[in-house]
Amino acid sequence: MTDLVCLAKIVAAHGIKGEVKIKSFTRAPKDVCTYGKLSNKDETRFFDLTFLSFAKELLRVKIKGVDTRNDAESLVGTELYLSRSRLPDLAEDTFYQTDLVGLEVFDEKTGQKIGKVVGVFNFGAGDILEIKFDEKKQTEMLPFNDTYVPEVDTQSGFIKVREMSYQEDEENDA
Repeated sequence: MTDLVCLAKIVAAHGIKGEVKIKSFTRAPKDVCTYGKLSNKDETRFFDLTFLSFAKELLRVKIKGVDTRNDAESLVGTELYLSRSRLPDLAEDTFYQTDLVGLEVFDEKTGQKIGKVVGVFNFGAGDILEIKFDEKKQTEMLPFNDTYVPEVDTQSGFIKVREMSYQEDEENDA
């Protein structure tokens, strides 16, 4: 597990005074501005955020020392991180997205390794895992819930899944 957790990403400049729009990955989006200084991934830059307003599903924030649109535009794409030690303890069976990406995926039924988690998304209806299956060129999305993911072991680096396409194929063969 990495010590840094990605809390947000700068996605656009806003206006001419250095404001930016960010996509927050915290449960309550505004909370990203309450943790103090955030850093970039390699911790070479630090950012002090002040919440200004909501801009649809994004936050409009001011970053201390970023005072022009050009400054703001140069930060677009920057992910904002915080040390795990500064975050609240997680409840049981709760995970940071960064802890799930990279986990090996095993079929619950056969115990065989079938892929790897390459992304975690939430489009509004719950968390979704993006899985790159070993035997397929493309990735597939799988709901991240107890029905499809009955076991998660971040310490050992794996999850067990009930693969949807596997179940559908089995049902069609009957």
